Amino acid sequence: MKTFESLKSLDRTLNKCVICPHKCKVNRKSEEKGFCNAGCDPVISSAIPHHGEEPPISGNRGSGTIFFTYCNMKCVYCQNYQISQEFEGAKYSISELADSMIKLQNLGCHNINFVSPTIWIPQIVKALSIARNKGLTVPTVFNTGGYDNPKIIKMLEGIIDIYMPDMRYSNDCMARKYSMVEEYVRYNRQSVKEMYRQVGGLKVDQEGAALSGLIIRLLVLPENIGGIKKTLDFIKNELSTDVYLSIMSQYHPTYKACGYPELNRMIAAKEYLEVVKYAEKIGFSYGWTQDYVSLNSKNDLFIPDFKDKKIFKYYKK
Repeated sequence: MKTFESLKSLDRTLNKCVICPHKCKVNRKSEEKGFCNAGCDPVISSAIPHHGEEPPISGNRGSGTIFFTYCNMKCVYCQNYQISQEFEGAKYSISELADSMIKLQNLGCHNINFVSPTIWIPQIVKALSIARNKGLTVPTVFNTGGYDNPKIIKMLEGIIDIYMPDMRYSNDCMARKYSMVEEYVRYNRQSVKEMYRQVGGLKVDQEGAALSGLIIRLLVLPENIGGIKKTLDFIKNELSTDVYLSIMSQYHPTYKACGYPELNRMIAAKEYLEVVKYAEKIGFSYGWTQDYVSLNSKNDLFIPDFKDKKIFKYYKK
């Protein structure tokens, strides 16, 4: 078990925050606010068993998912905008965060799944140290939008078991326009390479639930704004075609997408299948695709409403 040597170093970064690539250098312990608006105490919208993740993450008993408030990206189409940009959530102490992990494990969840964890890494590591001492044994999942500081990711070696990053853009201009981040491609690719170095390919248990490894999420955007083909080339050339991919068709125009005509629609079947076929053509064979879904389909079962205690519609069925 990791002895959490990096805990003190990570905690010190909150005095002059450089946790993510924005490197705002604000004193979050004094409640100074940078790009993400996060302070020192973790803010959480919900901690629930979630059944809508990739099969080895959700498994049969659900993923113990902790949805963190605030984000270091401002995606105009963010489906989690109620927590990332409107800041729905409640403050937790570090011990309460640790206890929420134990509770999810006791509910039978296969893992502890940190959603939007980037800006909360010091708090997560501190809480994990407590939770491990209280008997937490299930794997941890780092479920990130992909705008991470590779130097900070390196400090998570031995602490995070499963990395599940988005690789959202292969063009910095698109990242700046639609997510308000700089040099996304460089930071994203360096971080993903470090993640792969740490955990390698996906490993599962006898139930098919993930134990460790890397899963890369590729969200197909209208007009291929994300440039996924170039991202696939990078993964093939710099990592491996054995990497597990989750190619997602679930884009839904929400939040501020209506202000961008090119984003104010669902993707076309042709746009999605073009990406899938290219991945197959260059040698990828591991991972998951989604059936093409229309705006009026059951796909909205997994569109969250964080103002409802039952966040996802599938819980209401």
